[in-house]
Amino acid sequence: MKRKSGNNADTTEGVFQSNVRLCHERVSSAGAEKCSSSGRCSVRTQRRFISRVICVSNMGRKNRNRQRAQQNRDGRAEGKRSRDDAGWGAGYAEIIKENKLFEHYYTELKIVPEGEFEEFMEAMREPLPATIRITGYKSHAKEILHTLKEKYFKEVQDLEVDGQKIEAPQPLSWYPDELAWHTNLSRKILRKSPLLEKFHQFLVSETESGNISRQEAVSMIPPLLLKIEPQHKILDMCAAPGSKTAQLIEMVHSDMDVPFPEGFVIANDVDNKRCYLLVHQAKRLNSPCIMVVNHDASSIPRLYFDQDGKKDILFYDRILCDVPCSGDGTMRKNIDVWKKWTTSNSLQLHGLQIRIAVRGVEQLAVGGRMVYSTCSLNPIEDEAVIAALLEKSEGALELADASPDLPGLKYMPGITSWKVMTKEGQWYSDWSEVPTSRHTQIRPTMFPPTDPEKLANMKLERCMRILPHHQNTGGFFVAVLVKKAPMPWNRRYPKLRYKDVTSSSEAAPAEELQMGESPTDVPPADGSSADAPVEAVEGETPAEGNPSVPDTPDLLEVKKDNVCGPPPPKKMKLFGFKEDPFVFLTEDDPIFPSIQAFYDLSPDFPKLNVLTRTHEGKKRQLYMVSKELRNVLLNNSERMKVINTGVKVWSRNTDGEQFGCAFRLAQEGIYTLCPYIRARIINICVEDVKVLLTQENPFLRKLGDDAHNQAKKLGMGSIVLRYLPDPKDLDAPQCPIDLCGWRGKTSIRAFVPRNERLHYLRMVGVEVFHDKQGKRNDCSTEIQEGSTEDAVGLSQEADLLEEEGEETEQNGSESNANGTEPVGSTCDGPAS
Repeated sequence: MKRKSGNNADTTEGVFQSNVRLCHERVSSAGAEKCSSSGRCSVRTQRRFISRVICVSNMGRKNRNRQRAQQNRDGRAEGKRSRDDAGWGAGYAEIIKENKLFEHYYTELKIVPEGEFEEFMEAMREPLPATIRITGYKSHAKEILHTLKEKYFKEVQDLEVDGQKIEAPQPLSWYPDELAWHTNLSRKILRKSPLLEKFHQFLVSETESGNISRQEAVSMIPPLLLKIEPQHKILDMCAAPGSKTAQLIEMVHSDMDVPFPEGFVIANDVDNKRCYLLVHQAKRLNSPCIMVVNHDASSIPRLYFDQDGKKDILFYDRILCDVPCSGDGTMRKNIDVWKKWTTSNSLQLHGLQIRIAVRGVEQLAVGGRMVYSTCSLNPIEDEAVIAALLEKSEGALELADASPDLPGLKYMPGITSWKVMTKEGQWYSDWSEVPTSRHTQIRPTMFPPTDPEKLANMKLERCMRILPHHQNTGGFFVAVLVKKAPMPWNRRYPKLRYKDVTSSSEAAPAEELQMGESPTDVPPADGSSADAPVEAVEGETPAEGNPSVPDTPDLLEVKKDNVCGPPPPKKMKLFGFKEDPFVFLTEDDPIFPSIQAFYDLSPDFPKLNVLTRTHEGKKRQLYMVSKELRNVLLNNSERMKVINTGVKVWSRNTDGEQFGCAFRLAQEGIYTLCPYIRARIINICVEDVKVLLTQENPFLRKLGDDAHNQAKKLGMGSIVLRYLPDPKDLDAPQCPIDLCGWRGKTSIRAFVPRNERLHYLRMVGVEVFHDKQGKRNDCSTEIQEGSTEDAVGLSQEADLLEEEGEETEQNGSESNANGTEPVGSTCDGPAS
């Protein structure tokens, strides 16, 4: 007779007991046969069998305990709500937003004005409001802003959610041109409330198409303070997840009439997985001027480029140094920080932050600008790092006054006096008070300078600390550094023993003596060991600015002057996914003649900027980068690990070969290519845009007469569908629109990804909305009757991905990035 399920435990115990007896019998017999002369072996074997059985028994006990716990959860106590009954806002344990050590620490440091600390703490406990930024460089920015103001903001401002009245969104007073907005909507309400579903879908769709970035307000500040111009070479040292990087790209492309600006952005991150998150952010902007690399920021290699026929060191005009930090300024959105916060976090990160900042100023050009920022309020990570950097620079760096650059931003000036506290709560006001046993945890650079004159000359009050309760934001710290001269450890160079290297090099201006790197980064010309020692020769003229001479600090001079130089760089380690190569095409590559003839490319088309990701086989995708990034890639392929660069401009289409060209246009690169294409263009009107984006394969006759006549003159194959604004028709979009398409035998089709399709439809007055069940609701009342015969297919076509999106994306191995989550504290994350 079978036992009931409730007695399974008894059955299991009986099985375990019988197994133990069986093991005893086996051990005894084995011991009698194999170890008749000694009983030690049988005893050891017996103990081994018994321990295994006990281990299995314990595993079974753990499983039974899990089952009982599950039964207890299923049969809840009376009055306890299940997750389903608790509503959309429940289901997780409530984190108590209290940390006495945090309050004690910041009360003692007095970074909050007197009488405002309670208000400061109350703001820290409130959810962070949603903030959005409209991409400033795209010509569609004004259209997006108009749609937000006239439609979505008006719809949400009078709503009430969970007893909370939704306030009308307001522009950030300090962000230019009303391109950044905030509301009292929290991320949780925005994601989950059914009343805000349409607004949330709009934000998600426009974010994916690169027209909106959901970014925390304070993280928008550092790129603005860099004062970027289109010709600037920019380095983002700790770039992931990429919201600030996106701002930098936008500023480089401030003039949309220039497809290839002279400037570029190199975005770096030490975490290989986060680099793919960074790629995802950057690729939304479809820029040929962005390169994502994977290095330790504290030892990021120096790069070279060809200039006027000789190889020079690459120095950056602008550097963003948003370093890893303890993240206590993000408590409003990262509530785990409440229970994890301790002063030891900042003590452990202080050294790394200094190393990254030092490496940054070494790679900064004289006259360049570096912004140092953290999402921490702790002076150990903020003013202490800036003070250490200024002291090391010996006047080469200057702290700039950035307050006039952002009028309307409320901030607190940097502090000049602070103390250091251990996690046990012990305070130290000066390095001399720190016991020897603490010297590995607490360093001299964590304290403010003791010399009053030196402290006054640093002007630390020019630093900016943003407090949450002043403008309903997160906490943040930012400082702007301007480089006036080379760093002191770069002014003299030790003379190399490599005679071939020193004799073949040419002297360069003294302003270029700025790098701090080891001899291992410069391969010896004579093939000798890269680890060979370097020696300084007295009386010799230093080889200033010589790119072949390693730029390590003069050790004798550093020791004599008692100045701490930069740390010795680490050897570059390559890890993570192995990337496909970046292969540039030559001007006489056999694929160009057919492309040139089919699209009638202008003579100034930069063929040398086209690259692919394979050495062998057919070229499936063609990408383009700017001339400057090509220069960097060709001269540094062995010195850096490139994750992604370039924008896709053509995709191979085998069916196209019979029509004269095997490559069709890709929507990602349409705005990069269009200035060079002189054929295969059909000019369309607003009604044509609606037809092309709401019907899957409309017949040619469904286009307007003008577009129809143009299409009939073209043969089958890839085409450009171009809308040009009519200044007299103010109801129509006032920005140009370029779409990729395919001219078939009797029909025509637009090859546009789903989110971009929805974006363009909104611009011409068509709205598509999906409810929670995935059903389509057409909000197309603005469409004139008869303008589209097949509007019912709108949602179905919107969900149809462009063919090129279905292909394996080779550029940057993006398939590896699926599901990658950001790691560590950051204030860059999206607001919903």
